[in-house]
Amino acid sequence: MEENKSREDELIEEFEEEKKHLRFKYILITIILVVIAIVFSSEFTIQYYFKNSILNKNEAVGNAEENIDEIGKTLKNFRKLIDNQFIGEIDEQKILDETIKGYIKGLDDEYSEYMTTEEWEEFQSLTMGNYVGIGIYMGVDKNNNIVVLAPIEQSPAERVGIKTGDIIVEVDGENALGVSSDIVSSKIKGEEGTTVKLKIARENEYLDFEIPREAIKMYHVKSEMKENNIGYVSLLTFDEDCADEIRKAFEDLKSKGAKKIILDLRNNTGGLVEEALEIADMIIPKDQTLLITVDSAGNKEYSKAEQDPIIDCDMVVLANEYSASASEILIGALRDAGKAKIVGTKTYGKGVIQSVYLLNDNSALKLTVNEYYTPNETKINKVGIEPDYVVELDENSEEDIQLNKALEILK
Repeated sequence: MEENKSREDELIEEFEEEKKHLRFKYILITIILVVIAIVFSSEFTIQYYFKNSILNKNEAVGNAEENIDEIGKTLKNFRKLIDNQFIGEIDEQKILDETIKGYIKGLDDEYSEYMTTEEWEEFQSLTMGNYVGIGIYMGVDKNNNIVVLAPIEQSPAERVGIKTGDIIVEVDGENALGVSSDIVSSKIKGEEGTTVKLKIARENEYLDFEIPREAIKMYHVKSEMKENNIGYVSLLTFDEDCADEIRKAFEDLKSKGAKKIILDLRNNTGGLVEEALEIADMIIPKDQTLLITVDSAGNKEYSKAEQDPIIDCDMVVLANEYSASASEILIGALRDAGKAKIVGTKTYGKGVIQSVYLLNDNSALKLTVNEYYTPNETKINKVGIEPDYVVELDENSEEDIQLNKALEILK
């Protein structure tokens, strides 16, 4: 009796165990079927939207007008989809600005750009020598980091101790390493009376600064007398009216007995070509070529000196890897005319010129329209100018051996 009951219990247990296995298999099969259904459903949904949102995006064609027409058709199709499907808010002006920016960016030219009305006004304020900020000149080093070329004299940056060579690591806690100079610059600028926090890498340490923003007055020219009747002139940027400042500095040094001149264009990243040519015209004899420009059709234009020089003495120009554009125009003109020796390191190599075209809403298109060459037809773009005397600064020394070399040559 007990044996029969035991056997019955065993059968019941086996049956229950089998039910568990069957239940598990059922659940597993159900899950698999559900997953398959979801995958196929998702795939169908994706395919459905792909099939029902195919837009006309033709390949670029040879004819520019036809290409623009095709772009217009594509954008219209995009807009229909956006109007029907997009859940966010639409800023029509931003769409227009970003579309134009993208079109110009497609030229793959680092110097051509579309500027909005606000960006153009800011650009003008910089070239006029007035803006609200902390007062620094910035450049990009070989590692694509933003480096301080120099603090502007009497600026907030100079007062708190920002120095040439400082690398900007963060702006208000946001990373600045490898970020474009335009973005970093826009973050540093702001309303007068506010402050900005910078993290700086200097040699082997990090330094934190909180700097007030102020209306900055740029002083383009610094000058002083050195020993042995040598006058020293530093030009920081080729902004509007800097040629007049240079003329006054030359005349002042001459009145103090200067017989020779050092012109310091280190860290001068350029500016207005007309200002550079006006300065060259003060030094190079009348009717000599100052610059050769070549347009998109290969036509050459020669800029020549229009007046008798007011500076006729031995001269040395200091240059480095941040001497660019208008600086290279002036350096090339002086060297080819035999009016100056160049000391320092090879220049940047920006040998192209941009023209600005204003639009009816006061936005602007800055477009590369010419390549320039020195009077001896030496190419500058992406090449740079090699100095007559190559002198590398020692990063571990505060001694200005480039300036010392210039003084030595003129002695």
